[in-house]
Amino acid sequence: MTKSNNRSKDNDGQYRRKRGDTKVETLKRNYSEFDGINGNKLLRTLEKELGTDSLDSTRRALRK
Repeated sequence: MTKSNNRSKDNDGQYRRKRGDTKVETLKRNYSEFDGINGNKLLRTLEKELGTDSLDSTRRALRK
């Protein structure tokens, strides 16, 4: 397993899925897309609201 940009990759080179119970407050430390969102909200809640299924697709949706 390797680490890059504070995200772990498995042996196939794919990023591991970010846990759904991660608070937005934690994501704000590394990703500016989350700045305008309540820090107590969970990633899985935000994904459900936006209709996304991963951290990457959530970040893309927030940039629009």
